[in-house]
Amino acid sequence: MIRRRTLLGSAALLAAPALVSRVGAQSAFDWKRFKGQTVYVNLPKMPRSEVLQAHHKEFEALTGIRIVLDLMPEQQQRPKVALEMASGKPSFDVLYLAMHVQKKLVEKARWMADLRTPLHDPTMTSPDFDFGDFSAAGLKSATASDGRLTVIPVNQDQFVLFYNKEMFAAKGVQPPRTLDALLEAARKLTDPAKGIYGFVGRGVKNANVPLYTNMLMGWDQETITPDGRTLLIDTPQAIAAGQYFQTLMREAAPPGEVGFNWNEAQTTFMQGRAAMWWDSIGLSAPLTDPTKSRVTEAMGFLPPPAGPKGAWSATFLEGMGIPNHAKNPGPGWYYVQWAAGKGMMNEAFRTGVGTPPRSSPYRIAEIIKTSKFPPQWFDTAVEALKMARSSLPEIVAVNEFRDTVGIALSNIIGGADVGKELRAAKEAFAPTLAKELES
Repeated sequence: MIRRRTLLGSAALLAAPALVSRVGAQSAFDWKRFKGQTVYVNLPKMPRSEVLQAHHKEFEALTGIRIVLDLMPEQQQRPKVALEMASGKPSFDVLYLAMHVQKKLVEKARWMADLRTPLHDPTMTSPDFDFGDFSAAGLKSATASDGRLTVIPVNQDQFVLFYNKEMFAAKGVQPPRTLDALLEAARKLTDPAKGIYGFVGRGVKNANVPLYTNMLMGWDQETITPDGRTLLIDTPQAIAAGQYFQTLMREAAPPGEVGFNWNEAQTTFMQGRAAMWWDSIGLSAPLTDPTKSRVTEAMGFLPPPAGPKGAWSATFLEGMGIPNHAKNPGPGWYYVQWAAGKGMMNEAFRTGVGTPPRSSPYRIAEIIKTSKFPPQWFDTAVEALKMARSSLPEIVAVNEFRDTVGIALSNIIGGADVGKELRAAKEAFAPTLAKELES
């Protein structure tokens, strides 16, 4: 009965494109305009992409456009994208971009078409697309400094705290709302003799940076000055956050933590070997899947705990756009508006693969009713969105920044002096930042 109810709910939510097709037929817009053509789509392999892929047949039926999908791991997708875009001959018409990493690169290289043109063309955009439904943070990330709309936001991910309710109850520990309480709980719940640890998180270089910078937000500090000219990773606040990170990882995390990315941390948590995990809410889906997780009945969700100066949730914006040299920009735009439309946004939210940058999904009771996630998940998602704050510097060399600071954080997990490592990272990255500012 639960499965039937879920499928019925999903069908109802995804009926929107069919309705739009009928509305479009009575106006200047027609979903069948590019019938018989092909769109080449490049997506990173992740839960959100898999949800889109699962509904591709519906897009093809709606539009008559055939999809050719290029799906690959994120670590391969980004270099491939950079190489093809630099050549001026991309093999794809639709491109998925992580704006928290690629925004400045995209702007500087002027790779992407300005989507304001099809957006404001009534023959190209469905009257039900509702551009005003997108969040201000999502549109800010999607918009270049000169006003060009480089992508349409498709996901606004948040960092949250996952916790095992059964482990907490067994020890009489309350779910943490502050960093101090998190550390205290992690220590109490750690039992190495039983292979149980109070906390697990990203420790491997590069991937560990968003976790650290989300902790740093508790001191109300960014990693760079507002003018983008000076790193702030060696301030007293940054060092205090680094010392907290070090203590938590060394005293309450499993051995080998320094080699953990999100997937290793997720597996550890799902196996019931860690009481808490701090990461992206878009990674929630397997946690409540009894075929993959041992902790489905014990799942708890909270927004990030507060530090000395407050609580914020690290946010990461992703979007879809069309390369300037795309061979099929029309079908490409149709795919983008479908993927970023209310139907697919609702489905992404219902299945827990992310938190949409639209406001409407959060007001649909049917999504909550038919979802496999408990009400606490939805409460946490909404609360984290209100706390959203970018945790990475908005620079072209953000990956180099993550590599440099990530090495320092890995050394810190190993026991190195926090201040010394962060100062060395700042010095090591200084030439890269200076070169970027000169260009």
